[in-house]
Amino acid sequence: MIKLFVGLGNPGAEYEATRHNAGFWWVDALAQELKLSLSYEKSYHGLVARTTLHGQTIWLLEPQTFMNLSGKSVGALARFFKIAPEEILVAHDELDVVPGQAKLKFGGSHAGHNGLKDIHAQLGTGDYWRLRLGIGHPGVKAEVINWVLKKPTPEQRTAMQDCIARTLKAAPAMIAGEMDKATLLVHTSKPPRPKPPRPEGV
Repeated sequence: MIKLFVGLGNPGAEYEATRHNAGFWWVDALAQELKLSLSYEKSYHGLVARTTLHGQTIWLLEPQTFMNLSGKSVGALARFFKIAPEEILVAHDELDVVPGQAKLKFGGSHAGHNGLKDIHAQLGTGDYWRLRLGIGHPGVKAEVINWVLKKPTPEQRTAMQDCIARTLKAAPAMIAGEMDKATLLVHTSKPPRPKPPRPEGV
């Protein structure tokens, strides 16, 4: 079961609407769904909220350390409350998935994502869950840094927001530890197909 939901991003108004902050957007939406407010906790270097569901304490965390040091925040909270890596879900932006889609996976490499890289280092393992929120790829490796720190186009932002709303429906299954069901919900939650254009004169 997931006891700690982490959203990755960069703190500060100038980063708020950038692609790299997709993880923050997801955890913000989850907080809204659970009617929680995140507040800064110095001990965990991040914005934190907690609640109890089905007799189990659930944590929400948005590290305020900047992306490259995300693990400092995740490690501090997980160690203090004895939350195992497999009970952690990290929501983050994913270059290899198109905007409007998401993938849920357990373990694996950090694939060069600086936030995941630091979480790997601090937890000492890659055995935690990731919710990969698609932001698309600029097509050229040299453009990646610029791409993630820019705002998505209005169409992409809408597709991403719709994806967040759809994938949130998997949160109860994640909390209940039904990860197969959660994976199915995330992977079958595809954007609606565009309607065919109406014939002229109708």
